[in-house]
Amino acid sequence: DAMIKRNPTFDNIEGVNVTVPKTVVLCTDIFDTFMESNNLYQIALSDISDEEILEHFLKAKLPEELKPDFLAFFDVVGKPIAVRSSSLLEDSHYQPFAGIYSTYMIPSLDDKNEMLRLLLDAIKAVYASVFYADSKAYMTATSNVIDQEKMAIILQEVVGTQYNDRYYPSFAGVGRSINYYPINDEKAEDGVVDLAIGLGKYIVDGGRSLRFSPRHPNKVLQTSTLDLALRDTQTRFYVLDMNRGEKPFSIDDGFNLLKLSVRDAEKDNSLRLMVSTYDPVDQMIRDGYYDGGRKVVTFANILQHKAFPLASILDSMLTIGSREMGRPVEIEFAGNLVGPGNTPGTVYWLQIRPIVDMKEMLSDEVMDLPDERTILKSNTALGHGVMDNVSHIVYVKSSSFKSSNNVNIAREIEKINRTFTEREENYILVGPGRWGSSDSSLGIPVKWPHISSARLIVESALDNYRIEPSQGTHFFQNLTSFGVGYFTVNTFAGDGYYDESYLNELPAVYESESLRIVKFDAPVLIEINGRKGKGLVTKPGVEQIENK
Repeated sequence: DAMIKRNPTFDNIEGVNVTVPKTVVLCTDIFDTFMESNNLYQIALSDISDEEILEHFLKAKLPEELKPDFLAFFDVVGKPIAVRSSSLLEDSHYQPFAGIYSTYMIPSLDDKNEMLRLLLDAIKAVYASVFYADSKAYMTATSNVIDQEKMAIILQEVVGTQYNDRYYPSFAGVGRSINYYPINDEKAEDGVVDLAIGLGKYIVDGGRSLRFSPRHPNKVLQTSTLDLALRDTQTRFYVLDMNRGEKPFSIDDGFNLLKLSVRDAEKDNSLRLMVSTYDPVDQMIRDGYYDGGRKVVTFANILQHKAFPLASILDSMLTIGSREMGRPVEIEFAGNLVGPGNTPGTVYWLQIRPIVDMKEMLSDEVMDLPDERTILKSNTALGHGVMDNVSHIVYVKSSSFKSSNNVNIAREIEKINRTFTEREENYILVGPGRWGSSDSSLGIPVKWPHISSARLIVESALDNYRIEPSQGTHFFQNLTSFGVGYFTVNTFAGDGYYDESYLNELPAVYESESLRIVKFDAPVLIEINGRKGKGLVTKPGVEQIENK
């Protein structure tokens, strides 16, 4: 908020206001009091299930003196409230904790006592999420001690508009001031944004968003051809269910969100500037909203025809944000296209955090090694640095791969990862499609804690299963922040190299219907040149390039 006020750029960008939602913070002393007065540490640090931990926390009591303050906050906000985590470790400049804990939303209700009950439960559920198994695994992976974690909570007005029983913003997104996937004439420092209709959780969960560089809003890869636009744009979106219902709080922080089809937004009349219309007769997509025809989420009227200055606002947010923080940043934002009485809408800046940058790559000749001396080679590599302490490769067998089995493969990988975490060993993970997508048809739906011991993650395309590489979720913020490498390899398009037949000939230390694990006698060498976006994995016994 202070940063926006310090920079007059944000005062009036073509009539659009840039601001922070109404916000209150519960400091860490309330967390301490809650944990100690309810004797929760013994339960929280035990090995009981997440559901049991949540049940104990929901039964516990928050300090009574908070209640009048909460009721006063309801009066000021008059809108649904997001209950977001803000822990000490999440604010660290050197360790990534974004997206590990829960964020709950509660609807705005006429019955303020009922709304208070929901708010208290949401706060307790966020506190409980510190001690879930995933968080504990993450703590182990980051060498942090869980009982040193302290949780503050942000209560924040949810950006959006109410449409009958549903509430959602026009758009939400995540922006990064460094783009590890520049295309055409984009540069890494031009930044990148992932934008979607509805609540931002859709992007965080790995849904299909629209990816573009705010300095090149006319060039959007996903809408560059008819096939890509129809196949690779957003078809679902999240809204907050304003029906109070009797849904009990769940370890799933999206328990009271609805995942709807974009078609469901048509009756809300909320899509006007954000969609184009597919004309099946002429086989073309027309920019704008027309009756009939499938609506395709292109944001064309905003990005190409500048009906709303979103690209320039986001560019200013990323440029000023990274200048003020002195390093590359990731931001979260949401906005309404139309304000009261048809006035221009508002862009809300929800969050900013540093992207932790790894040491620069030493060698500029990373890709000079011939293919036969490598296991993997990528021209689209994320991260940078040298890793020489990994001896295992866990890979999905191409010969038996079926996307219908992706959920089961995710469970199997979670078990495998647990054994690596317990042994304090790392591995390379290779498989087809998008790692971490919540849509299991697009890839294997792992969460970050389920692959936390991987040092390099590779998306490999199969001839019959070609999915666009994934972008911009909290999941990948964590990958880059940990210095975990990330390769995209598409041998069928002549992009990169993957010698799976070499791995298949080696003895397996573990093999199932879908997965194989190979262990080498000596570590393999992983080298990534972050400036050029190139990386490779050298076969054991091949000397480092610099020492050749």
